[in-house]
Amino acid sequence: MPLNDGKTPDEIVRAPEEVTGQPRRLVLGELMLRQTFSALRHRNFRLFFTGQLISLIGTWMQNTAQGLLVYELTHSEWWLGLVTAVNTLPMLLFSIWGGSMADQHAKRTIVLWTQTAMMVLAFAFAALVWSGQITTWEILVIAGFRGLAMAFDMPARQAFMVEMTSREDLMNAISLNSSIVNAARVIGPSVAALLIVRVGMAMCFFLDGVSYLAVIASLLMMRLPKFVKPQRPDSAWAHVMEGFSYVWSNRRMKTLLLLFAIVGIFGWSYSVLMPAFAKEVLHTGAAGYGALLTANGVGALVGALTVASLGHKVSRRTLVFGGLWLFSAMLLLLAVTENFYVALVLLAIGGWGMMLFFSTINTMLQLDASNEMRGRVMSIWALVFGGMMPIGGLEAGAVSHAIGLRWTPAVGVRSTVAIGAVACALAALVTLRIVKGRRPDEEGRRKNAE
Repeated sequence: MPLNDGKTPDEIVRAPEEVTGQPRRLVLGELMLRQTFSALRHRNFRLFFTGQLISLIGTWMQNTAQGLLVYELTHSEWWLGLVTAVNTLPMLLFSIWGGSMADQHAKRTIVLWTQTAMMVLAFAFAALVWSGQITTWEILVIAGFRGLAMAFDMPARQAFMVEMTSREDLMNAISLNSSIVNAARVIGPSVAALLIVRVGMAMCFFLDGVSYLAVIASLLMMRLPKFVKPQRPDSAWAHVMEGFSYVWSNRRMKTLLLLFAIVGIFGWSYSVLMPAFAKEVLHTGAAGYGALLTANGVGALVGALTVASLGHKVSRRTLVFGGLWLFSAMLLLLAVTENFYVALVLLAIGGWGMMLFFSTINTMLQLDASNEMRGRVMSIWALVFGGMMPIGGLEAGAVSHAIGLRWTPAVGVRSTVAIGAVACALAALVTLRIVKGRRPDEEGRRKNAE
């Protein structure tokens, strides 16, 4: 009998010895599969993974319906940008306090409260849509309160990852978390488009509210060690400023966050304008709009799984800059196409590139942060990411509206997407030159750390 049982040498790998002392041999595909989903060996993360997937499907149903509702009520790209800005503005104002709370209180408790608040808002949204009397101002109010809940939810939820898993599985957990966000992007818009056509928009918001019950249940079922509250500093403000000082003293954190800020302003213009892009450029309705979001989500899902599988084997610099340049190139091509099917392919590839960038930066920041500072570091990440999105939403809406008034709405949307693509590509180029300009000894230490 052949030593490899019919498998080629490349398909067999050595594995650590069992407790019996006997060496094991595993098929490489099996080992890769285990590595891709290694974080799921932790019970708490399995619960979180399942609950989040259900909840996020509801969230993407709500996002899809909300974009269409706003555009139907206003027929304005500016209003699309304004709603996005109001939804994310609280991140700019309150996320630093959210991070401070995450470092001083049980993260599960914070996430339970924020998820419950967003569930109530989803049911309120559904009731208003069902009444047939909803206005854009009511949408803005709900968007603002959702953003406030997210300002406290995001830092706590991100910093909670390592408590549900381990430092060794953190990158995998972050990538798998991104994969369920994007699996929901695949499922949610498709379901939303079907519901809008068959039963109306209100059901999308109602089911979003129901979906929060899954993540709330998963959090309550977790078994966690008793939380030990750290000693409180002289003031809440001092606690917050300690986080900024910590990030400011870390050169890599500063560089990554600055790049992240630029992408937050310019890189998300395509998503803000997608309802207008679907209608004005591709001349498609709710079903086509849902398909565009689904294609983008499929690509992002593949990107998240790519990082989960290969994140420890591929240079993080390659993942960050290669992913961002790929994303930028796809946006630039999207700006010039009028073919619906080509747009689907471009959005899928662009979503893959964006997720390589997004997941890797998130992981690098969390691994660089100490346990006692992780909540505040992630609050600054949320501040930069969420805080720049209001600016980006307003920029995208205003630029598209202004160009559209001078020429046509389609030209306005195309031009804004192209500007965002070029800005992201140039930011990546400048950042890479800064990184390569480090002193050799500093660069060597950084590579050893990775």
